[in-house]
Amino acid sequence: MHKILNKKIIATDVTMTEIAAPKIAKKRKPGQFVIIRLYEEGERIPLTIADADPVKGTITIISQRVGKSTAYLEDMPESEGILDLVGPLGHPTKIEKYGNVVCIGGGIGIAPIYPLAQGFREAGNRVTSILGARTKDLFILEEQMRKVSDLVCICTDDGSYGKKGFVTDVLKELVDNGEHFDFAAAIGPIPMMRAVTKLTKEMNIPTIVSLNAIMVDGTGMCGACRVSVGGKTKFTCVDGPEFDGHKVDFDELMHRLQIFSEFDAAARERYESENKNPNCIINEKK
Repeated sequence: MHKILNKKIIATDVTMTEIAAPKIAKKRKPGQFVIIRLYEEGERIPLTIADADPVKGTITIISQRVGKSTAYLEDMPESEGILDLVGPLGHPTKIEKYGNVVCIGGGIGIAPIYPLAQGFREAGNRVTSILGARTKDLFILEEQMRKVSDLVCICTDDGSYGKKGFVTDVLKELVDNGEHFDFAAAIGPIPMMRAVTKLTKEMNIPTIVSLNAIMVDGTGMCGACRVSVGGKTKFTCVDGPEFDGHKVDFDELMHRLQIFSEFDAAARERYESENKNPNCIINEKK
């Protein structure tokens, strides 16, 4: 069991959870993730390690209430234990001194882009962060991102916070105004990453993306997380989670994720109908 030490709602349906995991905290590097299982009959879900404190022996994960497991995690009280916590998994981000780096995070994707921005800054890069969300209530980690960025640009789809528009609009505006970027990292919804990589390819900016595919075992055995990269099949859990964004088949990935999203929504609906009080742990772990 890994004890939940601290929890905080940081946006609508988004929770930051600090967990005791000393071995993982010491080994974790930017870009890596864990797979958690909350109880015996629960599913295994991948979550990026947003932060880690080797001295305290803790890791921080940020989850969005989408399916049953993420809803259950949000409702778990502090001091409860997570049954299984495996990690760190995946290849860490290749942190180098590129020069001018742009980190682009959309929605919950701001959580995994944060450790990347931090790593790039510590390596001596000038970091520009472009952060977007559908609306102000869904915006996360602004203060943390400002601490690890030389410039932060904010936008929302509805204009409720920052510039009205998409992250691609901001990127294009920066480049049109004379900004030059040697490297880019983009993490967020699949349509966002697809749009960003299409633009950066036109701009000749090397770009990595981090893919949040469906995972079960985290070792490449099940094949659930397979993606097409450069016309070849890759497994997100062992070959990724980061790939050359200009080679990813986003249309195929989006189609596969849409199939599972319907099951997630239905599972969450059943869970919440069985547990009317959202502040209480469910009485029966179904």
